Amino acid sequence: MEIASHISVDPSVHHGIPIITGTRVPVSIILGSLAGGMNKEAVMQEYELTQAQVEAALAYATELFKQTTHC
Repeated sequence: MEIASHISVDPSVHHGIPIITGTRVPVSIILGSLAGGMNKEAVMQEYELTQAQVEAALAYATELFKQTTHC
């Protein structure tokens, strides 16, 4: 089930954690890679993602943060 643009959850894939739609790449891996110093292009190449998919992971994380901090 798609929960945001390019972001899905499926109980049969990674126990239902958010992934990039059509892949098995968890959003957390993308965020961790970026936080660890990889740039968007390197993440795109490493996980075979588009720029829109990487940016969707960032947008999803931003929305979650806003919800938890009530910003």
